[in-house]
Amino acid sequence: MDTAIVGIIANPASGKDIRRLVAQGSVFDNIEKVNIVRRVLLGLEAVGVEQVLFMPDYFGIVPRALESIRVRIDVRPLEMRIRGTQDDSTLAATLMAEAGVACIITLGGDGTNRVVAKGTVDIPLMPISTGTNNVFPVMVEGTIAGLAAGVVARRMVPLEEATLPTNRLDVVIDGRLVDLALVDVAVYDDLFVATRAIWDISKVREIFLARAAASNVGLSSIGGNLSCVRMDSHRGAYLRLAEPGSAEGVELTAPVGPGLVKPLRVSAFRLLAVGDEERVRFQPSILALDGEREVEIHRNREVTIRLSDRGPRVVDVGRTLALAAQHQCFYAVRHRAGGRCWLTELGICQSPC
Repeated sequence: MDTAIVGIIANPASGKDIRRLVAQGSVFDNIEKVNIVRRVLLGLEAVGVEQVLFMPDYFGIVPRALESIRVRIDVRPLEMRIRGTQDDSTLAATLMAEAGVACIITLGGDGTNRVVAKGTVDIPLMPISTGTNNVFPVMVEGTIAGLAAGVVARRMVPLEEATLPTNRLDVVIDGRLVDLALVDVAVYDDLFVATRAIWDISKVREIFLARAAASNVGLSSIGGNLSCVRMDSHRGAYLRLAEPGSAEGVELTAPVGPGLVKPLRVSAFRLLAVGDEERVRFQPSILALDGEREVEIHRNREVTIRLSDRGPRVVDVGRTLALAAQHQCFYAVRHRAGGRCWLTELGICQSPC
């Protein structure tokens, strides 16, 4: 088997935006990210991963993780100039794709994974949640994430069974694809990007969703709290919110941010199938992509949001490790000298080899 390369993109800026001040978002510091990466590396080593490429950053998350452990993995930084912006993650993902990385582990929130997807959607992601309103990444212990990512990278189980496909939302302006989101696009009543994170739901006019669930925190919870919505992997949704003070539409309550459970009115709704496009009606405005203001929309532009099935594949941790166990990936030795099977003798396997 060829050497499997795993990439690590740890965002030092995730978990620190304005929602710590205006909501009840917890601060996820970089020391904890160092601890997570340390456990990730030990998990990768345990399943035989031999090489890791990582995105360098101003805090030195991966080098600090290596200070107190010894692993038999060739861990090296990508050759890239860091600028301390989200473009670092996009460039790192692009370089990892060019280097033949078989799985990328990300530490960050929805925004981190969005910019990684701008670099590549062809490599499976193992997204570890260290951000704010996280819908795309998952809360998972670092050791387990490392084991799962290593199993996927080494192709110890079938990729199609161990990973899940995802959709995305394409931002198309005057016929040109300019950006994307993995969870939601919000049309925000403002003229400037300013503080990127959105927190004032009264300024949200339209919402496009790639996924929705009542158990989510953030704008996707609004779609999830509409009892009539039955979204699956093939469908998204469009919602228009009524302006403050209006009696139009249906009123509901949703957790639009950490500790921010707000009433609002949905005045229009439509399910989207893969390939469907919906026009942005409210102009001028700002488009917030996965919770962060990114794109300024000027008056009289042709702006549409398209639901695409070109999102990255995501490692299903539970399914991956269950498959690995079924494929006996964690057995060091199955047979005794002479060919007698330990599993049969212990009563674990009922059919002798």
